[in-house]
Amino acid sequence: MISTERLFDIPYWQQKNFPNSKMFVSKVNGNWEGLSTNEFILRTIEVSKGLISLGIQPGDKVAVASANRVEWNILDIGVQQVGAILVPVYPNISENDYRFIFNDAQVKICVVSNLELATKISNIKAEIPSLEHLFTFDELPEYKNWKHIFDVASSSAESEVNKRMDEVKRSDLVTIIYTSGTTGNPKGVMLSHNNLLSNLEACKPRIPADNNSSVLTFLPVCHVYERMLHYLYMYLGCSIHFAESMDTIGENIREVKPDVFTAVPRLIEKVFDKIMATGDALTGVKRKLFFWAVGLAEEYDVVGKSGWYKFKLGIARKLIFSKWQLALGGNVRAIASGSAALQPRLARIFLAADIPILEGYGLTETSPVVSVNSFDQGIRIGTVGTLIDGVQVQIAEDGEILVKGPNVMLGYYNNQTATDEVIDKDGWFHTGDIGIFQEGKFLKITDRKKEIFKTSGGKYIAPQAMENKFKESRFIEQIIVIGENEKFPAAMIVPCFAFIKEWATKHGMDLTNESNESISNNPEVYKRIKEEVETYNQQFGNWEQIKKFVLLPKEFTIEGDELTPTLKFKRKKILAKYQKEYQSIYN
Repeated sequence: MISTERLFDIPYWQQKNFPNSKMFVSKVNGNWEGLSTNEFILRTIEVSKGLISLGIQPGDKVAVASANRVEWNILDIGVQQVGAILVPVYPNISENDYRFIFNDAQVKICVVSNLELATKISNIKAEIPSLEHLFTFDELPEYKNWKHIFDVASSSAESEVNKRMDEVKRSDLVTIIYTSGTTGNPKGVMLSHNNLLSNLEACKPRIPADNNSSVLTFLPVCHVYERMLHYLYMYLGCSIHFAESMDTIGENIREVKPDVFTAVPRLIEKVFDKIMATGDALTGVKRKLFFWAVGLAEEYDVVGKSGWYKFKLGIARKLIFSKWQLALGGNVRAIASGSAALQPRLARIFLAADIPILEGYGLTETSPVVSVNSFDQGIRIGTVGTLIDGVQVQIAEDGEILVKGPNVMLGYYNNQTATDEVIDKDGWFHTGDIGIFQEGKFLKITDRKKEIFKTSGGKYIAPQAMENKFKESRFIEQIIVIGENEKFPAAMIVPCFAFIKEWATKHGMDLTNESNESISNNPEVYKRIKEEVETYNQQFGNWEQIKKFVLLPKEFTIEGDELTPTLKFKRKKILAKYQKEYQSIYN
């Protein structure tokens, strides 16, 4: 059991047990600079004093919208210590969502990172009566900097902070996280100190890290997955390094040489694409060895492989995969993957390369982890692992995964109706995901309940499983399977334009300077992708096979309102946006 009763106790636990001169590490002017445990705690106390001076009472809401940076974590703990509630918000949501969230939560103070976000909040501030202060982490002449919170701290005594801290209980609400969802207004998930601490306690044995470990963080800390891990890293005494941006992630990994980092499948896919592009550029024996090793890795499994296979794999690891490991810093003990389904092929290849990807499963409403593959409990490719301690899962008659445990949310803020829809009278949370158990203990997600659809012939289609399989093709960047109430399933495909340009050059076509629109209209490209579709179709029943498809010139993005902040498809939005293409398939 962890010797902390509230989340804000964790830095003090680190100070007592694993004082760290590099608790958090940021890149400043090209150099990695650390912030010590002691300095971190001193800053959180100043934030707490400043918030009291600004009139923040227990239960008041403070919002933060920013990319990852140490100031985010300082603010988080500072807010918690006065009994206030942190409302983390994704930086890339719309003004409408900000307006709804801030009014629903009655946010009193908002801290944002940069000019773009400050302008966005400023535009709607008059429509949010509760919002008293807007601060920025960046120094901007036209906006009040968050240092103002430190400047007014002297008006309050540290004894008042201690008094507030003493009044906070483990069962108290600590944060409201608004989930974007694919339709309707966001819902505010209420999580207590106990929700997150119970998850931290249960995940501690599953993560191969300790007070000597360096970790890299780049997934948004406003997402509960990365945030819970930040608390866990702090508890373990790890040094937490902030990646500069998604563009520099490869460089940062090589510099930091992390023992652990988290990733979403989309990022792992992009890493793999870069590795394969490197292999494509090789010639002669080196190229043959590279693709021999990849082919061997595609046959990998955790159990049941022969001694001869293991011997060959040992050679592949030494000659080829050791270079992959170096590209990821050379120290990686685990990559924790979550948020969406990982292609089993990729899990297979990376595990074979001795770069363990530990896929897990959870939701914001479950704080978040429900299950995870791990070294101590076993790994099964294609599953999301075994349940963490204290969490129960029941598979309903229709296949839906139901969860019960100390990690299940308190409910949706200001929305009892929505709460009652997902938490039944016996306390089971209805996830909306469909799944099964393999070998009696490894949970496997097969689809989203709401996304499974029927064709007009009455046949069920599970789009996620199909999309994950078709994405194995290097020609396909993104694919959405459609066809609800239609005669057959079809797809909208975003080609992998970078790879297609390379492929074209090798086949005597020059597409180097062609636009994405031109490439997606190219008959030769369509013909080649059709071959890919036909190949992958063979792995599905006749009624499931993609009969027609269109190529789209633009990737689905969060900014385009086609993806949620956790990179899930907004299927209805995509269908509405590409109605013309939809009609071209079915009419």
